[in-house]
Amino acid sequence: MKLNINGVTKSYGTNLALDHFTLELEPGIYALLGPNGSGKSTLMNIITDNLKADSGIISYTSDDGVTEDVLKMGVRFREKLGFMPQYPGLYPNFTVERFMWYMAALKGMDKASAKSQIPEILSAVELDDVPRRKIGALSGGMKQRLTLAQAVLGAPEILILDEPTAGLDPKQRIAIRNYISKIAFNKIVVIATHVVSDIEFIARSVVMLKKGVIVDNAAPHELSSRIDGKVWNIPCSESEVQSIQERLRVINIARDDLSGKAIVRVLSDEPPHDGALKVAPTLEDYYLYIFGDKAAD
Repeated sequence: MKLNINGVTKSYGTNLALDHFTLELEPGIYALLGPNGSGKSTLMNIITDNLKADSGIISYTSDDGVTEDVLKMGVRFREKLGFMPQYPGLYPNFTVERFMWYMAALKGMDKASAKSQIPEILSAVELDDVPRRKIGALSGGMKQRLTLAQAVLGAPEILILDEPTAGLDPKQRIAIRNYISKIAFNKIVVIATHVVSDIEFIARSVVMLKKGVIVDNAAPHELSSRIDGKVWNIPCSESEVQSIQERLRVINIARDDLSGKAIVRVLSDEPPHDGALKVAPTLEDYYLYIFGDKAAD
């Protein structure tokens, strides 16, 4: 199974959202990273046929080697998809359980499969204790988890997840991350996220986007290794922090509880300060190295 995205371009007026985007996807988890406006959501909406590309082709290759244009496949391709949009339209008067049964019907699932899957999925996303609560009464985090639940219903071959952990607390984020990793076997999973830690240890490949163009694409450890020797911790007093921020590229500030000193994490090609300690880079360090101030847009 493969999903081939070849030369996809999309503009909104004079704004070029995707510029001849090309990528081949096989089973595994792929992360899309980039600041707002980099083209992540546009790409996902084109893959799911919620948005038309200006040019380019997306094709699907089945396990038996047959390749088809997904637009010509139509419903046959959409049946292989599970989509979690960033801003879902939910039905506030539906209960959680009724909504899942409704989505099962839309996906053409038989009753036996739906009856088996729905309780299991609701348990996995920690909504099994509120099956009869109306969606309008759910918290933002619960709605987020329900949107993920409907995406994985029916065991789709391809999962497209736009900001799947937005609005979740740290415990829920870890649970959802582990669940996605568990169900990703033999699926193509594409995740757009701003939370780098959510995909650092589960992604097969990280695709870094800037203004609709791929600026890098590799396994997480390969990306972080590209800035070996460029990440430093500087122990200092609180009064020194501001001057370090003015001189250097600061990516984090923490406190050492034992010494009471501030620990300023910086990017620098050379030792940036007396007493600076070279540290192992993370994927988040590399993300900030590539995108700089725009990473927080």
